[in-house]
Amino acid sequence: MTKAFSYIYVFFTIGLTVYGQLVIKWRVDRLAALKGVDAQWASRWIFYRELLLDPLVLSGFVAAFVAALSWMAALTKFPLNHIYPMTSLSFVLIGCLSWQLFGETMTINKILGLALVVIGIVVGSYK
Repeated sequence: MTKAFSYIYVFFTIGLTVYGQLVIKWRVDRLAALKGVDAQWASRWIFYRELLLDPLVLSGFVAAFVAALSWMAALTKFPLNHIYPMTSLSFVLIGCLSWQLFGETMTINKILGLALVVIGIVVGSYK
């Protein structure tokens, strides 16, 4: 397996992490809107139980587990200090996708912050 092909493990880890975060956010928002969750403990308990039994939330947990396995495979191919900065791409992807999918705010400060993350990835990952 070539070194370039080995990066698939890193990007698979990032992709699964982003998927898990987005799908869980989507389901939390959706179920909270349907249930009208309030601050009462009993209401919260039912809400969390339903979340934990939701197939899409479970797929987010499975994605996180598979991402961990992929990360372990990536660690067999590269030094940690080379590939770990790349995981910050998940911040960039989640920031942009949460803006697009959930209508979350995207301010100039957030854009500059994400740009700095990308610069940090490039600088930190360079051998």
